[in-house]
Amino acid sequence: MTDTAPLFDPVDPPDAAVARQAHDRQASLTKPAGSLGRLETLGAWVASCQGTCPPRPFERARVVVFAGDHGVARHGVSAYPPEVTAQMVANIRAGGAAVNALAAVAGATVRVVDVAVDADTDAAVSDRKVRRSSGSIDREDALTDDEVRAALLAGKAIADEEIDGGADVLIAGDMGIGNTTPATVLIAAITTTEPVAAVGRGTGVDDAGWMRKTAAIRDALRRARPVVKDPVALLRTSGGADLAAMTGFLIQAAVRRTPVVLDGLVVSAAALVAHDLSVGASAWWVAGHRSTEPAHALALAHLRLEPLVDLSMRLGEGSGAVVALPILSGAVATLAEMATFDDAGVSTRDA
Repeated sequence: MTDTAPLFDPVDPPDAAVARQAHDRQASLTKPAGSLGRLETLGAWVASCQGTCPPRPFERARVVVFAGDHGVARHGVSAYPPEVTAQMVANIRAGGAAVNALAAVAGATVRVVDVAVDADTDAAVSDRKVRRSSGSIDREDALTDDEVRAALLAGKAIADEEIDGGADVLIAGDMGIGNTTPATVLIAAITTTEPVAAVGRGTGVDDAGWMRKTAAIRDALRRARPVVKDPVALLRTSGGADLAAMTGFLIQAAVRRTPVVLDGLVVSAAALVAHDLSVGASAWWVAGHRSTEPAHALALAHLRLEPLVDLSMRLGEGSGAVVALPILSGAVATLAEMATFDDAGVSTRDA
């Protein structure tokens, strides 16, 4: 078993007493009991994360897109060539990607980080770079021992940077051609699912591409299963630097008591590993959306998370989580800003 004790501090749970205060407040607001459905439980969750009721509106929602290439992408598992990763990093940095447009609507800002892009990128995004591309996981390890540790610590440091900079809700996004292949391997390994039940179309591969992808995932799973009980070894063998960095990011957000809206398949694969690596971290996460990728539903079920929206999205970048962010903000607003029956002079049902 890999020694992970120095990597992360223990995770404390959200404040249960504040959650009870929030539920009590919900009962006093000018509406029938329970009439706002999940907005009520979401508002109470945010209040418990913040440790105060009523909760504060989010002031600095931050999306961090983790970019990395994967050696397996050279073997026909994606509809796009690996060179697109670096091109999309530049596009996100320039503000031209879907996540940029959606974040602007949701009131969030976007940062992209090159963790393992197989190209030279701008120094502004590559200061946490671990290596150029991860290994082809169907035939070799994704990372070395030193690299997986470096990637976990990079994600931890990025979370600290964002929270120290004022971020009060975080979203992890992904960018990497071929990254749904290692993500599916991680999810299938942890949930003990056979490849044909987990493999999706990713960026839109045709039938021949799906067969190549399934074969690569089958071979990678053979290498993953012996280390599935060791989260760090699993990331080293079958993940990648971007996935490991996302894992560290998600854990450290929980350590720092900062809520996270999870995105789709790739981020949820990292969340599964983070869940196994850090007890209690998942209490600080909410699922933004449900991807069309079959492995994403497996991950959500394993984490016992119900997504906020289901729009048949499969883009990545953090886009689905950003679409869901206004729902979370609405949950905060209703809990914090609605009048009580007493304040408004409105009669209750029993009056």
